[in-house]
Order: sequence, then structure tokens, then C-alpha cells
Amino acid sequence: MSLVQAIILGAIQGLTEFIPISSSAHLIILRWIFGWSTKGLVFDVSLHLGTLLALFLYFGREWLGMMKSFLAPSPRTSKAQANPPPQKILLWPVVFACVPAGLAGMLLEGSVESSFRDKPLLIGLTLAGLGIILYVADRFGKKSRPMHAVQMKDWLVIGLAQALAVVPGVSRSGITITAGLLCGLEREAAARFSFLLGAPIILAAGAYELAKASAKGFARADLLPIAVGVITSTLVGYLCIGFLIGYLKKHSTNLFVAYRLVLGVGLIVFFLLGYLRPT
Repeated sequence: MSLVQAIILGAIQGLTEFIPISSSAHLIILRWIFGWSTKGLVFDVSLHLGTLLALFLYFGREWLGMMKSFLAPSPRTSKAQANPPPQKILLWPVVFACVPAGLAGMLLEGSVESSFRDKPLLIGLTLAGLGIILYVADRFGKKSRPMHAVQMKDWLVIGLAQALAVVPGVSRSGITITAGLLCGLEREAAARFSFLLGAPIILAAGAYELAKASAKGFARADLLPIAVGVITSTLVGYLCIGFLIGYLKKHSTNLFVAYRLVLGVGLIVFFLLGYLRPT
């Protein structure tokens, strides 16, 4: 893999990880179109670790606040107990909500690697199908609840939805933002919720895949492209987080819905016409 390919793939990962259009689908499609060699899930997970770093950089204060509040002694006054700090409420639900996605990743690991990643029809259907569901959620969701109004049932629903993100084309941010909107969250709150929920699962998946890769050994020539891809995905991802939060304060998700529909339908058509045949 050349450094140019690593930069392009890193930029695509940073652009599409947080915007609800599926980073895994775009990485796979680019390789199909240009016939690029692939490092498989190891390289993809490395790029995800770059966007994980972007999350920690952007939401560093929030994560520090959550950890400090969790580690601080519990207040003894009844008033303090009745109104615990929001950060302390959020920490355990974040971990709890990541369990379904973690289990799905472990159970479907072999299927993702051997089956899901070379199925243009499946990816096209998931891109378009999730686009329609996202439109319905944005159109009919109440969008009335801010971040501080999130309840435990919301974490459960959105955590279960996140488990579907193992299928390329679904999009982790797409499915969690959709579930958040269906739960009645404001658009900005649904996006922030998605970002908070994504950090632990990306960290766990990345550590697991890199541990497996380390056991097999890295070729020295692979390290530089991976490092360049990670740096690129971090920088681009950081910019995209700010863009999406600002965009959803004033706009609907229709732009992303339209993009998913066009890309999904186009992928299906090209596959049926025989112009797209993964090798």
C-alpha cells in the first residue's frame, strides 16, 4: 500500500466515521473501484483508532469530568443524592450500552471478515435502507430532549442498535443517531450521544484486533502506511466532529439521507449490471 493510498483511506475514514454514511462501506468501495491491495480489518481498525483519538481530543474535558465525578466520593446530603452530577450518571451507562455491540463483534467476527465485506448488494441495501430509516426518525422523532434528559432506557435502546453496526453500510454513527432520534433526542444530543457511545467500543475493538495482528507479526513496510493513515484519520475526524455538531444544530439529516440513497442505489445498479465485481 502506497502512502497516497493510506492518506486517501485515512481521510475517507475521518470523513465518514462520524458523519452517518458508513466508514466501512466507503473503505471497501474505494478498494473495489481502484483495485487497491488491502490490509483487511487490521488496517481498517488502525484507522478507527485514529478517529478514536479525535474523539478523545474533542471531548477530552467531558471524559475527564466523567472520570473525576465517578471516582469522587459519593455526596452524603440528600439534596446531592437526589441531583447527582450528569457526568456520574453517564459513565456506567456508556459502558453498559457498549456490551451488545461488543458481543455482536465477537460473535460475527468471522462473518464480517469472510462474507459481509465482499457483498456489494448487501452494502448497497444497508446504505439505502438505513438512509430511509434515518429519514423517518428525523421526520417523526420528537427531537425535544436535550443531552441531560437522557435516561437509562435510551442507553439500552441505542446500545442495542449499535450492535448492528458490524454490518458494513449500516454505519455506527448512523444507527446510533437514528436510534437517538427515535428516542426523542434533539439532533445535536443524538450526535453527542453517538460520539460518547462510540469511544469505548472503538477502543475495545481496536485493542482486540491489534493484539491479534501483533501476535502474527507486522511487516515493517506496513507500519509507515498505517501510521500515516492513522494521523490523517485523526485530523480529518476531529474537524468532522465539529462540523456535524454545528450542522445538526440548524439542519436536518436529509443531506446524509440523500447521499446514502444515491450511493446505495448506485452500488446496487452497478452490481446488477456487472460493472462491480469484487475480487
